Amino acid sequence: MKHRRTSGRRTAVAGAGIAALVAVAVTFQTANAGAAPAPEPLSAAAAGKLASALLTELGGDAAGTYYDAEARNLVVNVLDDDAARTVEEAGARARVVAHSLADLGDARAVLKRDATVPGTSWVTDPIAGKVVVTADRTVSGAERAALAKVVGGLGDRAELRRTEGKYEPFLAGGDAITGNGGRCSLGFNVTRGGAPYFLTAGHCTESASTWSDSSGTVVGRTAASSFPGDDYGLVEYTADVAHPSEVDLYDGTAQPITGAAEATVGLAVTRSGSTTQVHSGTVTGLDATVNYGNGDVVDGLIRTDVCAEPGDSGGPLFSGSSAIGLTSGGSGDCVSGGETFFQPVTEALAATGTRIG
Repeated sequence: MKHRRTSGRRTAVAGAGIAALVAVAVTFQTANAGAAPAPEPLSAAAAGKLASALLTELGGDAAGTYYDAEARNLVVNVLDDDAARTVEEAGARARVVAHSLADLGDARAVLKRDATVPGTSWVTDPIAGKVVVTADRTVSGAERAALAKVVGGLGDRAELRRTEGKYEPFLAGGDAITGNGGRCSLGFNVTRGGAPYFLTAGHCTESASTWSDSSGTVVGRTAASSFPGDDYGLVEYTADVAHPSEVDLYDGTAQPITGAAEATVGLAVTRSGSTTQVHSGTVTGLDATVNYGNGDVVDGLIRTDVCAEPGDSGGPLFSGSSAIGLTSGGSGDCVSGGETFFQPVTEALAATGTRIG
């Protein structure tokens, strides 16, 4: 089945826009020939695969996807009725919106050029159909006025919001995995060339060369680090300690991790960390940019409504047995709530040449 584009003005979506959604290919050989009045329920994993296929099929006529967990449907934003028919024939819900991912990408480029203010973030929100810009409590009145002017110039492609929290990397003194006096959380155990390593946050590994466990025993040394821009670090085990591919659930049990997957908006996820232990929530945005301050800008993050606090940095975000992300930072806490951003783990695996294991 081939989607027939009806407008020559649409261009292919930028690679980053596609990569920020789902990256597992399927074919349409078994898709229904006609549009169904109501799509069959899909699991989050099946919706992710279908989203990837539809993004490839629709090209520039796709304007984002998200998973409706309550209805168990994949929702695909499109630009016209022809694209909507393609979506419905494939078993998803179509929603006609005003702006393509390319349009929203242009808006993000303006924000990066004119509105890179410490204490701000922006993310393409497929549910809102626009770029959502958020200013934390550290943004001054003058900065907020300047930010509002930039956002206002983007029309209905962007919206400005405010959070009472403060955007900051989640790092604190204490124990757990410690390096150079700071405490972070182990993300996922991985291997490279048969040797054991673990992933954590790059803002942790950038200032620490060796890492110890909660008993003070040195267990590893930093092998790679990327921050800002990205936020991942790789630590090589130097001690003969167990390194199972699992996540501590802090109740005497563990969740086995068998692979890695891309995030999808609407995906139910869980985070584990050494400060606040286990909390769950939902992916609310992809390809987010966060301005932590001091020039520390990180792009391509997963935004969630899962809470986290200092010391949870580097900890794992997962869905079932799939690794999803590494805790970067955010605002709020686990008493009043907040939002947290995560480095996609698939990117960290590819960059470090490692695999879950």
